Amino acid sequence: MAFLTKLKEIEKLIESRLNSVSSPKEFEELESEYFNRKGKFSLLMKELKDLPPDLRPEAGEKANILKRKLNGLFQEKALSFREKKVAGGLVDFSLPGHRSWEGKLHPLTQVLEGIVEIFCGMGFEVVGGPDIETNYYNFDALNFPRDHPARDMQDTFYLGRDLVLRTHTSPVQVRVFEKRKPPVKILAPGRVYRHEAINSRSYCLFYQVEGFYVDENVTFADLKGILITFAREFFGKEIELRFRASFFPFTEPSAEVDIRCIICKGKGCGLCKHRGWLEILGAGMIDPAVFEAVGYDPERYSGYAFGMGVDRIALLKYGIDDIRLFYENDIRFLRQF
Repeated sequence: MAFLTKLKEIEKLIESRLNSVSSPKEFEELESEYFNRKGKFSLLMKELKDLPPDLRPEAGEKANILKRKLNGLFQEKALSFREKKVAGGLVDFSLPGHRSWEGKLHPLTQVLEGIVEIFCGMGFEVVGGPDIETNYYNFDALNFPRDHPARDMQDTFYLGRDLVLRTHTSPVQVRVFEKRKPPVKILAPGRVYRHEAINSRSYCLFYQVEGFYVDENVTFADLKGILITFAREFFGKEIELRFRASFFPFTEPSAEVDIRCIICKGKGCGLCKHRGWLEILGAGMIDPAVFEAVGYDPERYSGYAFGMGVDRIALLKYGIDDIRLFYENDIRFLRQF
């Protein structure tokens, strides 16, 4: 049968040429010559349909046997090109390579940038301030009494008689008030320090975002509007909020803002201490005493302020139960973000 004769001829020819191939380029050319859509072996296989019906079974069986044999020979040859002597050792280039890790932003930086982006979209200007502050900017101008517990050595890192590591980013508020006249609409992100015991829920340093807006006829309703907008943009439009009456020396009235627990949906769990709610920030209307300290007319101007801990927001967003993970630089933890 002429077809079987052609099979034997092409088998001998491919084996001979395959043995003489000495480079990957020659190998690819040979493979293309015989096995692409118009290759010699591919065209021979198409001749099966033209054989008499009684000869097709035998011819088809022998053709498939040869095809499997040739595929095996080509795979062995391909493997031989992938294995090369490199630096005195055997390297198999067919094995998967080692993954190269790309650098990414720290999870706290990601959360901070997300917060800043939302408030900038509502017209806030980002302003920074020094980490080392005087008692005046950190306490006095913000209406903290001389005997306020926050001034105690147990809560504040003192660097001298009048210098402290700032305990909040609120001093930026006073510095802006001294330099600008209303209207002012400022966002002050940064790092703050407190002399606290380090555990799963607190750390001696953390990141905070302070925001404030001063103008004529600013109301608590304006404050609620921007905080509700922020919460829904950051946590999702279905998030539930509540405002609770509170106290801060530099705001009156004051409130703390909670969201419905994102883990248990209000049923109670370890993250929310089985209360169903999670505190995310403190806020209120700026106390007239603060305006008087910086030369603003409290009869003409009003304003609000709010502050949130970025670390706490990150814990809630990602469902993390230990704040120390953000500062231990464990690459296994950081790679998850």
